[in-house]
Amino acid sequence: MDMNKFIKNHKLLIAYLHDISVVFLAWVLSYLLRFNFDIPEIHYNQMWKIFPFVIMPLSIFFIYIGLYRGLWRFASLHDLRRIIVGAIFSFFLLVLISFAISKQLIIPRSILIIFPVLLVFLLGINRFLYRFYKEGFLLSRKKGEPILIIGAGPMGIALSKELITNKEFNVIGFLDDDSSLHNREINHIKILGNIDYLQQAVGLHGVKQLIVAIPPTNKLERKKSLILAAKLKIKTLVAPSVAELVSGKLTFSHLRNIEVADLLGREIVDLNTKLIREELKGKKILLTGAGGSIGSELCRQIINFKPEILICFDISELALYQLEESLKVKFPGRKFIFLLGDIKNSLLLDKVLTQYKPDIVFHTAAYKHVPLVENDNVSEAFYNNVVGTYNLAKSCKSADVKKFILISTDKAVNPTNIMGASKRLAEMVCEGLQGVTGTKFVIVRFGNVLDSSGSVIPKFRSQISSGGPITVTHPEITRFFMAIPEAAQLVMQASVMGGGGEIFVLDMGAPVRIVDLAKNMINLSGLSEDQIKIKYTGLRPGEKLYEEILIDGENILPTRHKKIFIANTKNISFSWVESLISWISTLPRKKEIIIKRELKNWVQEYDQKNKGSL
Repeated sequence: MDMNKFIKNHKLLIAYLHDISVVFLAWVLSYLLRFNFDIPEIHYNQMWKIFPFVIMPLSIFFIYIGLYRGLWRFASLHDLRRIIVGAIFSFFLLVLISFAISKQLIIPRSILIIFPVLLVFLLGINRFLYRFYKEGFLLSRKKGEPILIIGAGPMGIALSKELITNKEFNVIGFLDDDSSLHNREINHIKILGNIDYLQQAVGLHGVKQLIVAIPPTNKLERKKSLILAAKLKIKTLVAPSVAELVSGKLTFSHLRNIEVADLLGREIVDLNTKLIREELKGKKILLTGAGGSIGSELCRQIINFKPEILICFDISELALYQLEESLKVKFPGRKFIFLLGDIKNSLLLDKVLTQYKPDIVFHTAAYKHVPLVENDNVSEAFYNNVVGTYNLAKSCKSADVKKFILISTDKAVNPTNIMGASKRLAEMVCEGLQGVTGTKFVIVRFGNVLDSSGSVIPKFRSQISSGGPITVTHPEITRFFMAIPEAAQLVMQASVMGGGGEIFVLDMGAPVRIVDLAKNMINLSGLSEDQIKIKYTGLRPGEKLYEEILIDGENILPTRHKKIFIANTKNISFSWVESLISWISTLPRKKEIIIKRELKNWVQEYDQKNKGSL
C-alpha cells in the first residue's frame, strides 16, 4: 500500500490507530485472563518490556497484508481472513521473541494462544458491528424509498448488497420464479414469491421503484417481468448484463430505464469472435452510409476487432461529423478516415478505392423511407439504391476488393413499394456481378431495427412527449424488429461466413404488432392509454400489413449459426444487370406511373396490390 496515500487518508489512519489500540488491549487482556486478573509483579514488568517487540512488527504486517484495503461498512470474509493471517503471524512472532530475547523475559505459553485468539475476536467484532450498524441491523429498519428486486440470482444479490447500505432505499424483498427460494433470505432480505406476485407486493408495501435483475440470457422470464412492470407504471430500472457483474462493475449507477428493445425478449447473439477477428483484424475496411443507424453501429463493432484502418463514407456532412466526434472520443489512437461522398459518383468511388485499397466494403447507404420514395422520388430511389450499388460494386471489382457486403431489407421480399423493389434490384445487381474469381458479394437481409433514424420508435417517443396522439396506420400491422447492436453483430457474422453470391437471412424472431409497441411505449413513459390516445390513420402508399423474409420460390437453408440462414435464389446474369442499368437511365424522362408499370418486368414479385397491403 502507498504509505503517502495511507497517511493522507484520515479514515485509513483512524482504522490503523484503532487496530494499534486493539493490539494493546488484546495484549493486556491476555495477561489478565492468564493470571485471573491478578498479574504478578514480575510478569507485569515483563509484559511491558516485551510489548514493543510485539506492536512494532504487527503494525507493519497489518499494512503489508492489506488489512486496510477493505471498507469497514463492507466487512466480509476476506477481511476476516486477513485478520486471521495477522493473528497467526502474532503467534509465530511470540515464539520467535521467546527464543530471541533474554531468558529473563519469559512469555507464558498460554499467552501464545490467548493473544492471537483475542486479536481475531477484537479486530473482527468491531468491523462487523460497524457494518451491521451501517446496514441498520442493530437498530430498526431504515425508512428509505421501498424498492423490490426481481431476480434472486447473482445480479440481484450484488445489487442488494449495495442497496442495503444506501439510506435512500429500503429493499422490501426479492421476487423470483424459483419456488425453492421462496420465504428464504438473502442479505437479510426475504424472497417474497414469484414474479406474478409483483402487483400484490407493490400494493402491500407501497413500492415506488423496481429493479429487474434477471440476465438477458433468461429472455422469457426477463420479458415477462418487464411487460408486467410496464403495465404497473412504476419506475423500473434494468440491470444491463451479467458481463458487468462478472467484471465486478455492476452497481446501482449502472442500472438503466426499460427500453423497447427489452420487451422484445431477443436472445443474446452468440458470435464466433475468433472467426470475425481473423476476417477483420489488420484489414482495411470501408463502410458506406457510415453515419446512419446501422452504419455507425457497424463502425463501433468493427473497430473492436482492430482493423488497420476504418474508412467512413457518407453523403451527410452532419452525420459524418457526429460519427467522427463519437469515434475519436471512444476509440482514441485508432485510425479513421472520414470521407464525404455520393455513391452515385462513380469517378469519386474509383478514386477512393484506388487510393485506400480496402479489403472489405460494407454497403449500408440507401434511401429507406417507404412513403417518401414511393411518390415524387421514384427515379432518385432507383439511382441511389440500384445505380449507386452498381457503381460501388463495379469499383470494388476493379480495385480487387476481397469482399463486398450489401445490407438489404425484408421489404425487398415480394415488394409492394419502390423502396423494397429498389433494394431487391440492388440484391440482383450484386448476384449478377458475382464472378468465379474476384470480389465476393455477400447480401444480408433483415427487417426493422429499433430506434433507427426515421423508424417508428423515435416517432412514437416524440408523439408521447407532445401529449399524443400516437398515430398507427392499421390495428393489425406487424413488423419484424431487432436491436441495432444485434443487427450489426449478425451482419459481421454473416459477412465472415459468405463465400460469394449468397443472400443471408437473419432470424428476426416473431413479428410485433405496431399497436402493441405503441401501448408498451405509453406504459413505459408512466402514462395510460386514456392520457395518450392511439389514432389509426390508414396504410400509406406502398405499405404492407406484414413483411416476409422469403420471395415466392425461394427456400431457406441453415448455416452454422442458428440465427443466420441462406435464401436459395435464382441466378442473375451480368448482361441482365447491364440492361437494368440502361433502363434506369431512362427513368428521369418517364412518368412515375409508367415506371411502376415497367418495374414488373425487372422485379416479377413486385405487386402494388400484394396480399399484404390494402
